[in-house]
Amino acid sequence: MEKITTLGLDLAKSIFQVHGVAEDGHVVVRRALRRSQMLEFFRSLEPCLVGLEACASAHHWANAISQFGHTVRMIPPAYVKAYVKRNKTDAADAEAICEAVTRPTMRFVPIKTPAEQAAGMVLKTRELFVRQRSQTANAMRAHMAELGIIAATGMTSIAKLIVILRDDDDTRLPSAARAALLEMVAQIEMLSARIEALDAKIVTAVKADNTARRLTSIPGVGPIIAATVRATIQDPAAFPIGRDLAAWIGITPKTHSSSGKERLGRISKRGNKQLRTLLIVGATSILKQARRGVTLPSWIVSLMARRPYKVAAVAKRHPAPRK
Repeated sequence: MEKITTLGLDLAKSIFQVHGVAEDGHVVVRRALRRSQMLEFFRSLEPCLVGLEACASAHHWANAISQFGHTVRMIPPAYVKAYVKRNKTDAADAEAICEAVTRPTMRFVPIKTPAEQAAGMVLKTRELFVRQRSQTANAMRAHMAELGIIAATGMTSIAKLIVILRDDDDTRLPSAARAALLEMVAQIEMLSARIEALDAKIVTAVKADNTARRLTSIPGVGPIIAATVRATIQDPAAFPIGRDLAAWIGITPKTHSSSGKERLGRISKRGNKQLRTLLIVGATSILKQARRGVTLPSWIVSLMARRPYKVAAVAKRHPAPRK
């Protein structure tokens, strides 16, 4: 078989599609592969450039394929779409990936190692437990409100509701309702214990990592934010300036400009939602210090004077304009 220089791989669960071309661009191979055939196929190929769409399993396959000497590049799916001709099929997607990976201005996704994937899983597991705890707490608060027992939002108020539920002398709660709501209490306490255990592991990992420990020296950045930054951003050098990183996270405004007129909209909300949320929460904690007399940079103070609080919080995490 003629030497393949560039190969596009469309990933799936069981059936994969490959599209390989020679140096002059003509097609050498176009075929489907079963999962069991994947590694043997790439083992038999001479080293070449392999393009993948970034997805859940892309990091696994990128690491596995690169072991055979291939150069693997992962592309955001949105950047591949422009190269799909007419109808969307697995073969058309593989061909589009093969074309897109050779573009000189294409942007690629850094490949994560299994250790980096594991660090991200710890954070995602914690986030899942926090969501489940909030969901259960909100349901319990709503049910008790139906019986005339009102509590404010927040886990502190939930603790007060738990005291009422465990008070057998309180006659405001029917026994059936008390039994059902105590099941929710058990769920909340179990999730809280698991969240605390994960927090302890995250803090230990941050203390052992020099870069993460340096990140915590930034005002408003704690162990959770530092760990999320480390797990999400593998190569900070990929962003020449801070504004590029802000755009990647999704806290810069959308632009729709034409004919020399610049139109800015709301923030794009692209990139990692968890990281963006944590950074904005961290910025909000810094702005709260201004109400307690802490001196902030003049550009933040002036922004807070003329913009809503949350807008100023987003701008706090957006790099100041370069002079």
